[in-house]
Amino acid sequence: MAEQEKTKSGKDAQQSSREPKLSKVAVAAGLCAGLMFVLLLCLCSCSQPAGPDADNAIDVRVMSFNIRVGTKNDGKNNWSNRRGLVFDVIRDYGADVVGLQEAVRFQKDDIREALPEYAEKGVGRDGATRWQPNCILYRSDRLEVDESDTFWFSDTPEVTGSSHWGNAYIRMCTWARFVEKSSGRAFYVYNLHLDNVSQPSRERSVELLVRRISNRKHNDPVIVTGDFNSGENNPVILYMKGEASLETAGTGESSNADGMVDTFRVLHPDAVDVGTCGGFGGRRNREKIDYIFAQAGTRVLDAQIVHTNDNGRYPSDHFPVTAKVLLDAKVKH
Repeated sequence: MAEQEKTKSGKDAQQSSREPKLSKVAVAAGLCAGLMFVLLLCLCSCSQPAGPDADNAIDVRVMSFNIRVGTKNDGKNNWSNRRGLVFDVIRDYGADVVGLQEAVRFQKDDIREALPEYAEKGVGRDGATRWQPNCILYRSDRLEVDESDTFWFSDTPEVTGSSHWGNAYIRMCTWARFVEKSSGRAFYVYNLHLDNVSQPSRERSVELLVRRISNRKHNDPVIVTGDFNSGENNPVILYMKGEASLETAGTGESSNADGMVDTFRVLHPDAVDVGTCGGFGGRRNREKIDYIFAQAGTRVLDAQIVHTNDNGRYPSDHFPVTAKVLLDAKVKH
């Protein structure tokens, strides 16, 4: 203010004559800075889609958890010594839906006794309930099942217990269409466990999975949970994300998926030491083989690999993975 009040003469007058030009430069610089700020805000806000309209939105907490088959003799890591940790993890993360792998009947019974708020869908590998089903647990106070089924990863997917493609074990997928009781909004969950030996089996399995998803009865959002036994650079995972095609065996043709997103990588694209099969030792420098996939465009609110342990005692030889997503779920029709 003191500078503005000075009488303009000589050097002061020269300076005064330049002030309008400097003012224009300052205004232009200010405008550029403002535009850059707006651009940065847009880039930050566009790193994920804005999400569905509030009238159609449903937030769902999902978990995928290979709990390690309880019939194995794991010494100090036997089921009886770690089941409390399994209960704690599921309870603490408050999942609405849990895709379990390697869960035999007595393990599921133990979980449901400890956590009675969960109901289940799924059958065993042989169609009975005992042998390692890819079970889906769900909160029955919030969700109801509209329809569900199981198909086997084989040339005859409707044949119970069928196995082809070089599988080391019978492999299958259990799915369900869930409806939120309070709103009527619906979404699908597909839970699977791919073969641990045969790469051709894994590839043909995800091709079948994608076809089944594409042919689902209702155009509701889809979530896929599972132990894929495949690292992030495996063609199986690249195919799921729409980044690679797979050759359909015996046809000479290739198939392509529309592409889903790995919910963990949406929020943690640069994370390292993300191994999910720690072998009861908590090791993280292995490949990430457990996933929660969602359709492209899904808003991911949270995603974690859970390392919960009790003084080095882990709930399983796999780390559970969890995600909270915002789905554009229409009312059931």
